Amino acid sequence: MGRQRGQIMSESGGNTSRKGLIGRIWAFISRPSARFAVGTFLLAGVIVGILLWGSFNWAMELSNTETFCVSCHEMRNTVYKELQETVHFTNRTGVRATCSDCHVPKEWHYKVMRKIQASFNELPKKIMGTIDTPEKFEAQRLALANHVWASMKASDSRECRNCHSMGSMDVAKQSRPAQRMHRAALEKGQTCIECHQGIAHKLPAGWNPPPGN
Repeated sequence: MGRQRGQIMSESGGNTSRKGLIGRIWAFISRPSARFAVGTFLLAGVIVGILLWGSFNWAMELSNTETFCVSCHEMRNTVYKELQETVHFTNRTGVRATCSDCHVPKEWHYKVMRKIQASFNELPKKIMGTIDTPEKFEAQRLALANHVWASMKASDSRECRNCHSMGSMDVAKQSRPAQRMHRAALEKGQTCIECHQGIAHKLPAGWNPPPGN
């Protein structure tokens, strides 16, 4: 009798212990401690941050590709065709400049500023169809060119200097007119775009050559 009672008490104690363990596990899952909750929140924040940063960077790099730039017929049927006829597109060395090489900064903070500018200035004009026909494009070409030239001058032709450097030029190997112009540019502190307008695209009607050219 005593042995049976002891066995029953032992089984009862074991059941209680198992129930207590299951209860603690369930409480941990359903009511995590403050420390566990904060840790989970921080981990989730890091994962979401990485995903958002990766998505943002992916989208920004995608918008830098030539395929993206010429996906609009306004670009594909006008300035891109003009680029294909220049030395920046086909040359003896096989080095090609794409749209973003000339029109998008490589430095990250300048690049982000350029993307924001495009989002609020150029994208709305695309939606409104400001230059969606050849006639509209030609009517706006001078204003568009002046805007780009002014921007390039303000940055000291930053995108040109990604490939070209006055300090690396061997002026003695240039033609006499080029030697004269480059020496004058250095003396006057001029920047590339002040002389090299229309280097990749057709010059607009009404364009006036810079003084001294």
